[in-house]
Amino acid sequence: MPNASEIVIDTLHAWGVDVIFGLAGDGINGVVEALRTRQERIRFVPVRHEGSAAFMAAAYAKWTGKLGCCFATTGPGGLHLLNGLYDAKMDLAPVVALTGLPYHDLADTFTQQDVPLDRVFADVAVYTARVMGAQQAETVTSLACRSALAHRGVAHLTLATDLQEEAADADEPSPRGKAQQTSQRWQDGLRLPDPDAVRRAAEILNGAERVAILAGRGALEARAALEQAAQLLGAPVAKALLGKAVLPDDHPYTTGGIGYYGTFGTHAAMAQCDALLIVGSTFPYVEYYPPHGQARIVQIDRDPQRIGLRQPVEAGLVGDARASLELLNAQLRTKPERSFLAMAQAETRRWYDTIRAAETSELQPMNPSVPVAALGQRLPPDAVVVTDSGHHTGLVARHVRMQAGHDFGVSGLLASMACAIPYAVAAGCAFPGRPIFGVIGDGGLAMQLGEFSTAVAMGLPLKLLVLRNGTLGQIKWEQLLFLGNPDFGVTVPGIDFAKAAEAMGARGYTIERADQAGPVLDAALATPGPAIIQAIVDPNEPLLPAVVSDAYAAHLRKALEAGATDAAAIRAALGREPARSMMGGHKA
Repeated sequence: MPNASEIVIDTLHAWGVDVIFGLAGDGINGVVEALRTRQERIRFVPVRHEGSAAFMAAAYAKWTGKLGCCFATTGPGGLHLLNGLYDAKMDLAPVVALTGLPYHDLADTFTQQDVPLDRVFADVAVYTARVMGAQQAETVTSLACRSALAHRGVAHLTLATDLQEEAADADEPSPRGKAQQTSQRWQDGLRLPDPDAVRRAAEILNGAERVAILAGRGALEARAALEQAAQLLGAPVAKALLGKAVLPDDHPYTTGGIGYYGTFGTHAAMAQCDALLIVGSTFPYVEYYPPHGQARIVQIDRDPQRIGLRQPVEAGLVGDARASLELLNAQLRTKPERSFLAMAQAETRRWYDTIRAAETSELQPMNPSVPVAALGQRLPPDAVVVTDSGHHTGLVARHVRMQAGHDFGVSGLLASMACAIPYAVAAGCAFPGRPIFGVIGDGGLAMQLGEFSTAVAMGLPLKLLVLRNGTLGQIKWEQLLFLGNPDFGVTVPGIDFAKAAEAMGARGYTIERADQAGPVLDAALATPGPAIIQAIVDPNEPLLPAVVSDAYAAHLRKALEAGATDAAAIRAALGREPARSMMGGHKA
């Protein structure tokens, strides 16, 4: 007779769970034993930190569209899951999390690690339950899986330590519970928008002269339909960060990124469009949308709650992105006038011409764009690219050109540091055999360096480029630009990450000059298995939006005059390309 843990694991498997990320502990060892005896059905990936397990589950769900799954022990172990689970919640990834509780008769009595995780998880989860007995385990596990898939969010189950090993025949069901049965089959349907909304959207877009498109992660499965819409409308396509792989970066219709990591082309398109089609995106930085009242907005999203979230929408198409675009495309007329598109394309070319100065810089200390661009130029056709959150995220957005066949992953709305290695491990599970490339900062890698040993243990084909500049670069520039304050509290202690990689049984490489970037990367990429390539880069290279506003320029002048670290070096960098063009006529 199966026990509660075995019922939970068998039910998860029936719902399609084929890999679970977690860390064993005395409060979850009943579940661990169930996994041990079911290794042929579900792969268990042991991690070094529970927070990584949750990031891996979130990333796996994003990569595959299937349920991600993770587990942790009682108290602190369960609490560690929260960061990665909020990543899943905010980026709409279906994840099931399992946690332990103290013995059922000691819970809520101030015993050791006595944290009521079912209540703690109430905000992050669309469904959270304390399993009451082995007879209930199948029903609530099925409901957790169904809820995570239905709402594209987190479901959570927590089990008392002793209940995990309770046999089904030892749990006497209630009269009503005895009669209850559950289904382990997922039922879903194609969501189509209201026909009147489609007609209204077509009228708006057909009547506009200068249409721009903003595409996010929700458009990843609608590439062909998105490309057709852009062709019909003569519309440049800006890509939110999670939608970086929706079109190749050298596609003639895309202007690249938007927002703080945007381009001249995107800035011009948003500043001049009279209609905006948003597809599968709730890009959060409203200051980078068209000014209020300038453009008529059409939005496609499967979640009606997100329609009109960032901008007033005249036509909202609630439905699957591909199906909605196909219905819309059937009613769109080809625009013969292409001057708006040509303008955006010219500005995009100017952007890439401008940032080439950073990519080819021979200055010392090394411009961080040099190793990032060199890595981007060496990506094979089936590369999977992950990045962490920080200064380097913008460098990847701008200098790594995604191609058809590439996949890209990052913590989106949560924008959490220390996500890159967990995302890479999840990619190794989701895409066996494909080469994985990561870009991370020294701050993020220091947070979760131990998890690189997981990639080593798994023998993943991971090449991790870490930019060592001794500072939390994005925070530094936010202090300078956003607030006008001198940088403070952003220094990162130096760690030799190449030696750390070698200590874990991998290879370590170092790039100190621009002329070393290509040869060192070639050597590292030719090495089987995981490797860390650390690049020693300039901490004063600016992180700027494509077009610096008057307010940002004033803040920067104030910060430099107030004693920002290395102010003279920063002023010199602002006088060089590409920062000089981003600053426009502003002086620092």
